[in-house]
Amino acid sequence: MEKAGSAVLLESDTNELEIVEFRIDELNGNGEMIPCHYGVNVAKVREIIRLPHLWKVFNCPPAIAGMIKLRDKVITVINLADLLNKRIDGLKPDRVIVLEFNRLVVGILVHSVSRIYRISWEQVEPPVKAANSPQVTGLVKMDDRLILVLDFEKIVGELCHEYALEAPSEEYLEEHGATFDRSLKKILVADDSPFIRNTMCSSLRMAGYQVEEAENGEEAWNMINEKLKRSKENNTDFTNELDLLITDVEMPKMDGLHLTSRIRKEGALKNFPVVIFSSLASDDNKRKWRDLGANDILTKPDLPNLVNTADTLVNC
Repeated sequence: MEKAGSAVLLESDTNELEIVEFRIDELNGNGEMIPCHYGVNVAKVREIIRLPHLWKVFNCPPAIAGMIKLRDKVITVINLADLLNKRIDGLKPDRVIVLEFNRLVVGILVHSVSRIYRISWEQVEPPVKAANSPQVTGLVKMDDRLILVLDFEKIVGELCHEYALEAPSEEYLEEHGATFDRSLKKILVADDSPFIRNTMCSSLRMAGYQVEEAENGEEAWNMINEKLKRSKENNTDFTNELDLLITDVEMPKMDGLHLTSRIRKEGALKNFPVVIFSSLASDDNKRKWRDLGANDILTKPDLPNLVNTADTLVNC
């Protein structure tokens, strides 16, 4: 699959993304097929293939459909219909979307793949909290349907524990204690995934930091602006309000790249430390994101290094 457009989006502050739309169909109580539309950032998509021979794996979660061989590489395949509790009697998925993020490759079984849409992050709305859909991180309203953007970091982390985001132990934090009082330092964490954001904030609080949270880049930018306004009114240094921003890239309303770029365009924030914490942090993207003004970039799920990086940047 051509990813040239995505490469451009990941090195700029256009606040746009491209999503691959796919379907996981299900049956209603009358046995009628109901199409359900989902999306994934094309930056995570390595390729889309027809389902090859699938080897079953014993003693694994039901949502693991099995393993496939793709050019001499063995890949785990996730049955999204099972994971999303879909009733699909007789509806057999025959497409595999091969995803690559967090330094791993995984396949997801789907019924069909529609097309790629280029949209603004402003068109992606946070999910309705009352819907209680922890796998969903965003909604895209099309003319005749909703596309649900799924949280594949959470999905894969729960199925494959070696890729899960885990807070560093108390022993680790004690062993890697700071030479300064962390309780005097304030960090803002921006991430749209409640699962990931809660884990990050818990780790930083366990380490001793004061932590505030934002659900997306727009909310983070508004919080930073309020703090900047207050520091100017009081004629105080901005570090009295905030010492560090840690931001994801993929977020509704405003992504982390656009957020970083806007911060760097504000003269009073030119030295304000920004860390990007993303599953898309390849070596190539790290170089591009530093050019946008990020002080450091870490690949999820590296939480221990997140605390160490915070220690370095807030104590410069």
